[in-house]
Amino acid sequence: MATLTIAAAQFAPVDDPVANLATVRTAAEDAAARGADLLVTPEYTSYFTAEIDDRFVASAEPLDGPFVSGLREIARTTGIALVVGVAEAVGSADDPTGVGGTEADADTSAIGLADVNGLAVARRFRNTLVAVLPDGSVAAVYRKVHLYDAFGSRESDRIEAGDTDQLPVFTIAGVRVGLETCYDLRFPEVTRRLAAEESGAADVVLVPAEWVRGPGKEHHWRTLLTARAVENTVWVVGVGQTPPVGIGGSVVLDPSGVAVAAAGAVPGVLVATVDTATTASVRAVNPSLGLRRYDVVPRG
Repeated sequence: MATLTIAAAQFAPVDDPVANLATVRTAAEDAAARGADLLVTPEYTSYFTAEIDDRFVASAEPLDGPFVSGLREIARTTGIALVVGVAEAVGSADDPTGVGGTEADADTSAIGLADVNGLAVARRFRNTLVAVLPDGSVAAVYRKVHLYDAFGSRESDRIEAGDTDQLPVFTIAGVRVGLETCYDLRFPEVTRRLAAEESGAADVVLVPAEWVRGPGKEHHWRTLLTARAVENTVWVVGVGQTPPVGIGGSVVLDPSGVAVAAAGAVPGVLVATVDTATTASVRAVNPSLGLRRYDVVPRG
């Protein structure tokens, strides 16, 4: 059995990556001082505006850019792991199309690039989670699969969806940690695939989010997080942006769906310890995950 102390930092990121990186550093120092092994921050931590537009595309960085490099340095200096939401640039110097090959070989419109005077120019970015270990190495990268084309929003106009074959699970201190992002929460098969023993076998699932405010949205958030914990008998940690756009409401739920730590709408850091012995105890009474009769496969 293993334990992992997790800190969840909820705040409202701004349209300044340098300022947001400083916020992460402050939260990481606080989390480390409180005995945390891992800090989780919201979706879009690196850059955020209420409208997903050209500013987001312009702000997006490759994973070897200054923001993620800053995260790696924070992890090394504080001695804790990080899971942080970033706006990732499509493509890189080594892979300008983002899918391998050359620009001439690629269908640029299909991969979020516009053809401007014969040059491939990004018109989309990736909504990405980056997991960094205490030694500064990148343990996992997850690109959001289910884009938020709901409640009047259309992330797909600016964001390139991640590959459905991704299985973002990494291990720290003997605990397997799975990743999903915001709107993914509304699709139960995402968490099921992360938690199922034959696939991800995650002990805890982290859900960084920018859960937009609106009628009933707080109820949706907490209900869905609780459902994912209960139906998979797995620890779940939801980490939200705070107002004016998000709802906050960060929470750590045990495998029975009981909140062991929770926050309201104000910025702050909550800390709780995940214990796999609790998971084993819950599953001994309720072995539903092992009694499943169906598998989860990508729709295509």
